Amino acid sequence: MSDLKDILNSYQPACVALQETHLKPENSFRLHGYIVFRKDHPANRASGGVDLLISNNIPSSLLTLNTPFQAIGAQIFTHKLITVCSLYSPPNTHIDQTNLNNLMLQLPEPFVILGDLNGHSQIWGSDDTNSRGRQIEKLLHVHNLCLLNTDEITHFHTPTRTFHSIDLAICSPSLLP
Repeated sequence: MSDLKDILNSYQPACVALQETHLKPENSFRLHGYIVFRKDHPANRASGGVDLLISNNIPSSLLTLNTPFQAIGAQIFTHKLITVCSLYSPPNTHIDQTNLNNLMLQLPEPFVILGDLNGHSQIWGSDDTNSRGRQIEKLLHVHNLCLLNTDEITHFHTPTRTFHSIDLAICSPSLLP
């Protein structure tokens, strides 16, 4: 928590998306200067979970998302209205392509999705492509979305001591310069 506070104090971001928060409903989570929108694990376990931290200086409103995913969305107004979504998809769980498509249709454009999707694809720097990665590739193609990732790694898997790129930043094309 102190690392997160240091980052917030140093960079003062307008919005931060968190995944795998591991919070239960009874856990208090507040950060000075930020509104916290959160969605805990659906089984009220201390695992998974997503948050959006939005600066108190930024007008925002929580979106209602009808999805089986661990996802939370909000609209923020910086220089224009933008939808931000924090999304977590645990490894080894089935993702239905229809549910992914339905989530995209619920996000007012322009939008940014920031998430730990646990998908591997050579497109975003993985050594190989798995079925989850192919689903995400299809999502990008079908909805004409932009992947903001470079080939940089985003995760170190401690048990296998390997690096992966499983955290993705995806946006509507209208957000690109």
